[in-house]
Amino acid sequence: MKKKPIYVETVIDSSIEEVWHYTQQPDLHEQWDLRFTSITYNKKRHEDVSQTFTYTTKIMPCLSVSGWGESKGTHEKASGVKTSSLHFGTPQRISPIKEGRGYWQYIPNGDRVTFLTQYDYDVRFGQFGQVFDQLFRPVIGWATALSFNVLARWIEAGEKPATQYRRFFSYYLLCFLFSFTWLYQGFIPKVLMKHPLEIDMLMNLSPLSLGQASTAIIALGILEMIIGILFLVPKLQPLLLKAQIMLFPLLTLSAIIAAPSVATAPFNVVTLNIGLWIASIIAILLTKELPTARFCKRKRGA
Repeated sequence: MKKKPIYVETVIDSSIEEVWHYTQQPDLHEQWDLRFTSITYNKKRHEDVSQTFTYTTKIMPCLSVSGWGESKGTHEKASGVKTSSLHFGTPQRISPIKEGRGYWQYIPNGDRVTFLTQYDYDVRFGQFGQVFDQLFRPVIGWATALSFNVLARWIEAGEKPATQYRRFFSYYLLCFLFSFTWLYQGFIPKVLMKHPLEIDMLMNLSPLSLGQASTAIIALGILEMIIGILFLVPKLQPLLLKAQIMLFPLLTLSAIIAAPSVATAPFNVVTLNIGLWIASIIAILLTKELPTARFCKRKRGA
């Protein structure tokens, strides 16, 4: 299978010395780079030899991948362009990456720096590994681009990477919550069960007959499931969040009018909708200065 190297490029409003410092110091590098949890430089026996290091990437609690790396060399042109080459790999079979090579390049442009990387790697597990890499490669490319944007925000605005990532993952966890809620509420009580309470509330709010309400509740369920799916599309999330902020108070009021008893039932619609309404407001607030991979170029010359 033909594979393309991963390429990511961003522009940072800073000096080349500062960008070099934030990317070449392991204690700083591990803070902004989502691909690594910790990076430790090994002590060099002689100044002339390459710098080696070990790294760890925590995948989830009690599960991590450790590997090795080697800075193969640093080159600086008369124009001021700097390039740092890298060789890396891991013996752990849990990692789809076996061994790889790449480079970082720093291109000065007045008071700005173009910071870019290109790297490629060999996979393990033969044909199966190559098939899996069709899914993994876009993910690791996205993680690289997101990390570059976090780095740029750290240097330009001074916001710590930990704060940026906390806001980023909090926002997308909330969007996943909304997606799950709409999908569940649309499929289980409406499409699958055609719950009598759902049908009764609809009949109380409209002149529909029992048969018509039963059909309409399925249509409403499908609509809610579509909303749940749309919440997985990043570009649509801010619009959907704003719509929810206006919609949830109306849905709560209409449910109470249609069936007042729902307001006193355990785990009732009032507490659910108010909770989702507040969560929607929080998610909107989190969108401000949200780090994103979209600000980075993913193709050379694009």
